[in-house]
Amino acid sequence: MSKRNTLKLIASGAVLTGALGLLSACSDNKPQFSAIDVTGADYAKDFQLTDHNGQPRSLQDFRGKIVVLFFGYTQCPDVCPTSMTELAEVKKLLGADGEKLQGLFVTVDPARDTPDMLKAYMANFDPTFLALYAASPEKLAALAKDFKVYYKKVEGKTPTSYTMDHSAGSYIYDTQGRLRLYTRYGSGAPAMASDIKLLLQQK
Repeated sequence: MSKRNTLKLIASGAVLTGALGLLSACSDNKPQFSAIDVTGADYAKDFQLTDHNGQPRSLQDFRGKIVVLFFGYTQCPDVCPTSMTELAEVKKLLGADGEKLQGLFVTVDPARDTPDMLKAYMANFDPTFLALYAASPEKLAALAKDFKVYYKKVEGKTPTSYTMDHSAGSYIYDTQGRLRLYTRYGSGAPAMASDIKLLLQQK
């Protein structure tokens, strides 16, 4: 190989190394979340619901906090209590920053989930968590469509023993009320706590 070609290879290598260095630097600036990063999504931007205390609620009410929102119902046998228990554990893992976490539970079964029942259900996990419900079946359907959430009534042996099939992930909003992450069911409390810490570090 000639000296000229050798110099070309060295120069090319230097350029490639520099480019990779720049890419690495860019990658280092972007948080590495465990959950799915949905920053900039054009859905699930807000809601108009009522909490279990009878207060109208929207995302604006929780500015300054990380909001984790989950759709479920109180008679859910496994997914819902597991998800809410994990969220309570996330709050503990955050330590002092736990005060900056707001858990929200939106019922997909308002026919059975009365405000008193929702309030009692939240008390099983954390007294600061709020359960929310839509004013009518039509508004719940519209909300679910906007949030890309699936739910369906599955008939039981009696009119009141039905179950609800529903999506099992959680939406995570930053302190400015912007949708940032979608976390799948079963991801675990440590992973979510780590993601929330990253969000809290951002301005």
